[in-house]
Amino acid sequence: MNRALRYAAVGMATVALLAGGTAAAFAAPEQVHTPAPVVATAPANATLTAKASATTVKAWQEFRITGVAKGVKAGSKVTVQQKQGAKWVSLPAQAPVNHSGSYGIRVKLGIKGLNHLRIASGSTLSPVVQVTVR
Repeated sequence: MNRALRYAAVGMATVALLAGGTAAAFAAPEQVHTPAPVVATAPANATLTAKASATTVKAWQEFRITGVAKGVKAGSKVTVQQKQGAKWVSLPAQAPVNHSGSYGIRVKLGIKGLNHLRIASGSTLSPVVQVTVR
């Protein structure tokens, strides 16, 4: 064996011993540099609850929607969405989630009749809340 090849083999064995122990020292080169599989745990599913302080209000009368945001980071904004026809439209009513995971939003509605509302935070949505405006 020539001197350069011998030094290279000894150098690789030394590096392998320092990096990963005896198993890595005598493993094939492709095994030495193969990273260990990473096992990631999925984050808990986020959920939102919503409850209106009144089920019937006068036009433009203020009421509150309160609830709990589980799996949503404190300080994240939650927004009220209203079903208008076939679309959900975000209203300018929003509030941050507090450190305990709860929120409270003041809402005023002007569209008379039965209104379907929900709370959204990113792709997380609450169940629908119904409020009738007279």
